[in-house]
Amino acid sequence: MKRGAPMKRTGFKRKSGSPFSSLANRGTALRRAAMKRRMHKPTVEEGALYLAACRGEPCYLLIPGVCRLDPHDKTVVPCHSNLLEHGGGMGLKAHHQFTFPGCDVCHFWLDQSRIPTKQQRRAATHAALARWRPVRARKMAAVEGAQ
Repeated sequence: MKRGAPMKRTGFKRKSGSPFSSLANRGTALRRAAMKRRMHKPTVEEGALYLAACRGEPCYLLIPGVCRLDPHDKTVVPCHSNLLEHGGGMGLKAHHQFTFPGCDVCHFWLDQSRIPTKQQRRAATHAALARWRPVRARKMAAVEGAQ
């Protein structure tokens, strides 16, 4: 079978009922831009104050049977809450105001260990935040007063 004439070439045409037509919708793009403007992303300076407040502090997690309870422990780092109510979650870090000092062993227990249940993690996080907030408030007030 032999074709007598070659096939005609035509330009591509956009179909009216395309499933991707909503991607080009201007109203959707404007709403998304407005949502991005509303979200407050913390600056490096804001986060640095919260993280600096944790320096030189003892562990505030104080997990029984896990924590070394050494007031001069050099492994104390800022631990971010992993709770959804604080903005944490899978692949997300909570805001810096929900950080507290914790030693490396307690931090591992809270973040990566399979031992604690969700209720134990939640209770430990809330207890550490309750102990840490008054101390952090005094330290942050002293820093703001010095400026």
